[in-house]
This record gives sequence, structure tokens and C-alpha cells, in this order.
Amino acid sequence: MRAEYRRLLARYGPQGWWPGRTRAEIIIGAILTQNTAWANVRRAISNLRKNRALNFQALEKTSPARLAKWIRPAGYFNQKTVYLKAFAAMLRAAAGGSPARLFREDTPALRRRLLAVKGIGPETADSILLYAAGRPVFVVDAYTRRFLAARGLARLAAAAYDDIADFFIARLPRDARVFNEYHALLVRWGKDHPARVRSAG
Repeated sequence: MRAEYRRLLARYGPQGWWPGRTRAEIIIGAILTQNTAWANVRRAISNLRKNRALNFQALEKTSPARLAKWIRPAGYFNQKTVYLKAFAAMLRAAAGGSPARLFREDTPALRRRLLAVKGIGPETADSILLYAAGRPVFVVDAYTRRFLAARGLARLAAAAYDDIADFFIARLPRDARVFNEYHALLVRWGKDHPARVRSAG
């Protein structure tokens, strides 16, 4: 996988991920980007910024109806309203509303805490760990699975999330910057290689 990383980096160059000015914005973006394109998330983030709601204290105080209206461009807005409020409530209870204080926990404990929040699965949790907390975890998404399948590793591509993450971690330097760049490069590769849709006929 190191050779694949070097080839992708040579082809596409550094990607400069993840978009976000603050830890709070990165976390909110990671939750909003579930099942939607980043362009849609950008519009939702813009709405939150205009309304001074790109922080968890504001999100917790905002009514569900108003918050859903602001994040509507990101899709599944009613569900994601619940997820954002659940994260804000956890953050207040566990760390007094401070992401910096929350991120003092060691990685396994922090990951367990994130996964216990409604609406946060492994991909979202690891995106928060990698991009907001700077932890060396590998984010697995649909692009990662397609990349593995394209490299003749179809069985691994169909494996459980953590098995795929462990596969990459075992073959790369344990460096958050490398994991960050690799994930971004796989997304870039995936956009150049859209999934094939099989005909029903």
C-alpha cells in the first residue's frame, strides 16, 4: 500500500484535506457529509456560519426546526439535526462543551465515546479522530473499497470496516498526516473512477 500511496500522490499531488476553519466546523462537517456530496455540506455550513451556529453551544440551544432548516442542503436534515444535537449534548456532558478537552482522551476511549453518539458510525468517528483530533486512524469509505477491488483485493474490499482499516494501518507509517493524505487521494481517485452501474438486462 505504500507504493500505491506514492503513485497516487505523484499523480494527484497533495489534496489539502479536511475543509474546516475550526475543530467544531470539522466535526460538524463530518456529521453533515453522511450520504451527501461535500458541495451540499458547504451550503449547510455556510448557513450555520451566517447564523453564528458553527459551535456546539449554539447548536444545542437552537430549536430542532430552525437547525433543520439551516442544514437542509446537506440532506436527511431531520436525522442530522438529531445527530448534531446528540453530539453537542455528549460534548457538554463529557468535556464541558470543549472539543480540546474531549480530545485529551486516548484514542481507543475517544473512539468508543464517539461511536456511542447517535448517528455516528465508524467512518464518521474516524473522520473526527483523524481530521479534528489528529489521531493516526485510517478512514474507510466507499472509495477505499472500490480502490481495493480495482487492485484485485475484492475479498478485502467486502470485509468489515475495522479489518480494512487495520490492513492499511499495518502497511503504512503510523502518521496522521499520511492517513489524512491517503484518504483524500482515494477520494480523488474515486471521482476519476466512478462506480459502474450494471444493467438490469
